[in-house]
Amino acid sequence: MSGHSRKISVLSAAQTPPGRALVMPVAERHYVNGHPLKPPFPADMQAAVFGLGCFWGAERKFWLLSGVYVTAAGYAGGYTTHPTYEEVCTGRTGHAEVVRVIFDPAVMSYGKLLQTFWEAHDPTQGMRQGNDVGAQYRSCIYTYAETQQRAAEESRQRYQQALQAAGYPPVTTEIHPAPEFYYAEDYHQQYLAKNPDGYCGLGGTGMTCPSA
Repeated sequence: MSGHSRKISVLSAAQTPPGRALVMPVAERHYVNGHPLKPPFPADMQAAVFGLGCFWGAERKFWLLSGVYVTAAGYAGGYTTHPTYEEVCTGRTGHAEVVRVIFDPAVMSYGKLLQTFWEAHDPTQGMRQGNDVGAQYRSCIYTYAETQQRAAEESRQRYQQALQAAGYPPVTTEIHPAPEFYYAEDYHQQYLAKNPDGYCGLGGTGMTCPSA
């Protein structure tokens, strides 16, 4: 899950492999909490998608939160349909490694998820997180409603101001309406629960994200 420094950009649709119609097979239930990994989910749940570097450590950040019903590692933001991990790692699919979070808004607010997202990684690094280099490691928030879009943009502005005051460069996080979410391979799901000594390259700035 690491690489070396180089100029990186997200390719266009014409430059990416087309993918496949086959849906990635994954376990029926979450390895940690036993909830269904795929929909349908309870009607009162909401969804959020975040990319903050390697999805192994990113997924764990969210499944530990009270009010999170289920998490899944996957790919989003690119063009290749149902990509494989090997394809995503080439940088040619346009996808980022992401975590989809299904949460109960009566227990866990979207604002708290945003705070967890910002503080769990360094959103000023562009196409990388620490030693993990590549477009798949970029910082991103994919939103499911106008309220999420607005909340994400406002939180980005607040965190940008806090980071700038501390001497950090501009935040590079992209925020867009949610594209198709593609499940990552089953061995990636809840990876750090299955492999407690596994790699986690996440590292935040140490700066608190101001709340609304």
